[in-house]
Amino acid sequence: MSAYQLPPGFADGVTVLHNPRCGTSRNVLALIRHAGIEPVVVEYLKTPPSREQLLALLAAMGVGAREVLRAKEAVCAELGLDQPGVSDEAILDAIGQHPVLLNRPIVVTPRGAALCRPSERVLDLLPPLPGPFTKEDGERVVDPRTPA
Repeated sequence: MSAYQLPPGFADGVTVLHNPRCGTSRNVLALIRHAGIEPVVVEYLKTPPSREQLLALLAAMGVGAREVLRAKEAVCAELGLDQPGVSDEAILDAIGQHPVLLNRPIVVTPRGAALCRPSERVLDLLPPLPGPFTKEDGERVVDPRTPA
C-alpha cells in the first residue's frame, strides 16, 4: 500500500473546510483542537475551493461529486441536482457557482481526507484524543484508541 499524499493545494498539516454556522463543523473543529492540533481553517463560503482543489479532494476521498453535494439546500432541487443521472461535471459546476452546495466539514490531514459527518468521523484522521470530548449538545465522544 502506498503512503497517502495530501491533495495539491492543501497545507502539510490539517485543513478544515468549515462553516462556522454548522454545529457538526464546529464540533469537528473543536475535536481537532482537542487532539492538540491547530488546523488551517478555510471558511469555504467566503473562500471556495477551486475546481482543481475539489477534484483533488474527491480523488483523495475516493468519492464522486454527488457524495459531497449538500442535497438539503434549496438550490440543489432548484438546479435539478437531486435527480438521478446528473453528472459529476454538472455538480462540480454548480458547487463552483454556489459553494453552499458543498457538504461540510471536509477535513484533510496527512492520514487522509473525509467528509466528517457525523463529527466522530474525524477520529479516523487524527491521533488518539487525550481524553473524552463533549460536543455542543452535551454528547460525550470517547476515542476507543485512547488508553483508559
